Amino acid sequence: MKIKLVGLLVIVFASIGFISCIDQENTIEAIFEKDLKAIEEYVATSNLVNVKEFNDPVLGIRVIWQELSNSGVKIARGDTISTDYTGRLLANDAIFDTSIEAVAVQNNIFSSQRRYVPLRFRTSSNSSPQVVISGFEYGLLQMERGDKATILIPSEYAYGNNPPQGIPQNAPLIFEVDLIEVKAGPQQ
Repeated sequence: MKIKLVGLLVIVFASIGFISCIDQENTIEAIFEKDLKAIEEYVATSNLVNVKEFNDPVLGIRVIWQELSNSGVKIARGDTISTDYTGRLLANDAIFDTSIEAVAVQNNIFSSQRRYVPLRFRTSSNSSPQVVISGFEYGLLQMERGDKATILIPSEYAYGNNPPQGIPQNAPLIFEVDLIEVKAGPQQ
């Protein structure tokens, strides 16, 4: 009986010790809340042209349109789309990637090894996996062909704690996008 009680106490104290070692500022929830606050501050202080806005309160992803095409051509899961884009860090507005050669040159990120053309990809569906970060695809899915918008993405729906070189861990991102083409894919 004493051995069971001692064993139980050891487990309880070890659990308390483990829990107290968790950095409360770096939990997924805490990072998400910081990202939401940073996005809100960015929107409040930026001079983004805003002709329409979409805000998903659960995911924290925001889309702010600069131009509406009113084409009526919406994206469905499985469609293939083409978009020009410029990716920025929310923290300092630094450009980390773009499909536009002039923007790459102007921001000292040009690579002669790369073709600067609109990004073309098939949106995820039951039969095709996701090929871009989830927040980027989700933002584009809110748009119509010909729209130009800015997508603001919390880090959880960007690269999170496993980013590519040049992007800090848990960095919320901004993408300026121009949805050029939508080609219907297989019906889901």
